[in-house]
Amino acid sequence: MISQLGRYEIIGELGQGAMGVVYKAKDPLIDRVVAIKTINLGLAQEEKEEYEGRFYQEAKAAGRLNHPNIVTIYDVGKSGDFAYIAMEFLQGRELRDVMNDGGVLPVDQALDVVAQVALGLAYAHEHEIVHRDVKPSNIMVIRDGHVKITDFGIARMASASVRTQTGMVLGSPKYMSPEQVMGKSIDQRSDIFSLGVMLYEMLTGQAPFNGENINAIMYQTLNAVPAPPNTLNAAVPEMLNFIVAKALAKKLEDRYQNAKDFAVDLRSCRDTLPRSGQQIDVSPVGGEKKLPDAIAITGNKEAGDEEAKPAPMVGLSQAFDSAAATMRLAALTATSQDVDELSKTLKIVRPSAEAMKRPTPTAKPPRPVSPVVSRPAVRQSPAQPPAKPNSGNLIMMVIVVLVLAGIAAIFIF
Repeated sequence: MISQLGRYEIIGELGQGAMGVVYKAKDPLIDRVVAIKTINLGLAQEEKEEYEGRFYQEAKAAGRLNHPNIVTIYDVGKSGDFAYIAMEFLQGRELRDVMNDGGVLPVDQALDVVAQVALGLAYAHEHEIVHRDVKPSNIMVIRDGHVKITDFGIARMASASVRTQTGMVLGSPKYMSPEQVMGKSIDQRSDIFSLGVMLYEMLTGQAPFNGENINAIMYQTLNAVPAPPNTLNAAVPEMLNFIVAKALAKKLEDRYQNAKDFAVDLRSCRDTLPRSGQQIDVSPVGGEKKLPDAIAITGNKEAGDEEAKPAPMVGLSQAFDSAAATMRLAALTATSQDVDELSKTLKIVRPSAEAMKRPTPTAKPPRPVSPVVSRPAVRQSPAQPPAKPNSGNLIMMVIVVLVLAGIAAIFIF
């Protein structure tokens, strides 16, 4: 383990993430304990310069955020092939660990946590910063149930490379918004959707969109409507069903337009509920912790999650071509070798760079109506049952039978 990063004295290792190691360190200038997240810059020179430039730009943006529900960034620097961010050292637990240990949280607790996250996101959005990777492992619960959002700015870097094009997909599969899945440009409403997914999981114990691989998760995110939370947890009030549904709306215009409105509704709902009186246990768990990667294309579940449980679905649209979208998603996020393998498996041509710049439609356009031809069309009538004999024909038959019977009687007698 290294002993120094810039002026910071390394005390110990806190965990390992997708981008590097997270250390506990001391700033000798002001005798303050900090957390340092390292970013590996071991790339080709041209890529390194662009990646490093983006890192400092994102870190600078995140450093502007000063809010009670957002972790504070103190400093950025570089040491050898590593860039690093020195940030507030938090004594608490990741929300992911809390959820894994405690199962379904009391409804009032879940609303408290998510409302705090929503307020932190609202502040960031007002400063034109979108998190892009809202999930339980990026939320820290500290003393008295206070909540801090981590990895602002880092989230944008985690799945990116300088070769990835604008419109790249970032985030963790289970928490991505439909527009993230499609590789479209995103705004604050994408963070709101991800927070809605997190709320659903806290209320029910299972994610609203799940599956054995990213293809299944992606298809459900774009097409499936999860069952109302109170069908899985009777303690959830009807009002909260509507709040969750609005946060998880597929169409941007149907979703909450800003996180502050989301927070207001959550707190209004909480005020109607009796307080559980329980406190979230934030005692730190000892030992090294492997932090989950931002996105894993080939895994069956997100690293660090419990065994995936599929949520009941209300309805599923058949308009989405999941195989083609999977190919597009892989081209935006996976390595070139993985994309080639997927192309062979799905028997789909790898999309070109030009095609990747165009947004992917969620449904096929309607087929054009054929023009009317000059000759009259033969109208196909539905099959009819055999016609019953006409009543007039029946009378004639009776008369003929009677006449024949009369003639026969004359010859006999």
